[in-house]
Amino acid sequence: MASQAISAPPHVPADRVIDFDLYNFPIEGLEYQATMRRIFQSNPAQVLWTPHNGGHWIVKNNQDVATVLSDNDHFSSRRIMVGVKDDGRPPLVPLQLDPPNHAPYRALLQAALSPKAVGKLGDRARELSIELIEGFKQRGHCEFIGEFAQHLPIAIFMEIVGLPAEDRAYLTEVAEIAMRGEDEPTRNEAAGKLMMYGMAKVAERRANPGNDLISTIAKAEVDGKPIDDFPLTGMILLLLLGGLDTVASTLGFYAQFLATHPEHRRQLVENPELIANANEELLRRFPIAILAREVKADFTLDGITMKAGEMVLAPTPMDGLDEHKFADPLEVDFNREKPGANSTFGGGVHRCVGSMLARTELRIFLEEWLKRIPDFAVKPGFEPKVNARSVATITRLELVWDPASVK
Repeated sequence: MASQAISAPPHVPADRVIDFDLYNFPIEGLEYQATMRRIFQSNPAQVLWTPHNGGHWIVKNNQDVATVLSDNDHFSSRRIMVGVKDDGRPPLVPLQLDPPNHAPYRALLQAALSPKAVGKLGDRARELSIELIEGFKQRGHCEFIGEFAQHLPIAIFMEIVGLPAEDRAYLTEVAEIAMRGEDEPTRNEAAGKLMMYGMAKVAERRANPGNDLISTIAKAEVDGKPIDDFPLTGMILLLLLGGLDTVASTLGFYAQFLATHPEHRRQLVENPELIANANEELLRRFPIAILAREVKADFTLDGITMKAGEMVLAPTPMDGLDEHKFADPLEVDFNREKPGANSTFGGGVHRCVGSMLARTELRIFLEEWLKRIPDFAVKPGFEPKVNARSVATITRLELVWDPASVK
């Protein structure tokens, strides 16, 4: 549903106004990122303003995206989505806390996702990847999202937080509605279900703590006191939304690209040493998160003054697809030099705390899938679709291959 447009404030020049609704723009095929870039590039200015979703600014080059995400003196993460009302819901801690208040909460998450911990989780991810692929490779087809993408990263996440495997399907469905439900009441209701579920687990761990991340958070202290239930609820919600959705959504874009680009697929099959760099290149080319910040203090960018209280969109694709940073940015080049220097996982003090684990899971997918199913395609006649709000996903992806070709 399109948002109601508002009139531009007096300080917004007419030549900066663009007709763009983040939650309702026409995506060309599956090219979510490239379509967004094309729309923004239709206006030569570097800072734009749209009347949709309450009216907000948009930055569209790598330097300005980095500035908005890292300048905590002028931009706050108190609000991280455009067009969303402040309804008193607990903040997503630590993401919606500005420094230095975010630091002790972020440290709790970082400990569970340290390089040593990720190494062990990576071993488990590899075991699970092999198990899933072996389970359907002789069949010659699979629905990739439901049979792989929503299993691998989510199973690993549920082990980290100590949740029962049988709850995976329910949590995945509710998280999808919370992220991309058709209207705000529906999304809020789903978020409420996740918060209730999560806090019930917190109560269990307070009574019987284990070695999982929810137990760590439940018994943690900040400033010498246990974490109050209000911020704790937001912290649990962020944990569930991040763990249940983002890597699964990224995997869909990876698989769709490889299924429709056989030359790139063969390049990795024949040169597996390229996989690590290919992983970074695919992350650069297919970011799925669109970030926003609230202007904290008046700030001038590209000759335009953004006023305190206004919102600014910092689309991560506009970093990785900036032609001044990456030559031929729409092209996927597995030999590209330093493709990992991008904002796909955010930037500044709120850069995704799970990025190391995400990279590991995505790389393992490439290694183990291509080793076993080197030649595959989208099922003839099937048309995948992108569903997006602030995070994009491919909802279903039917893949086929010749069973005789599997390894």
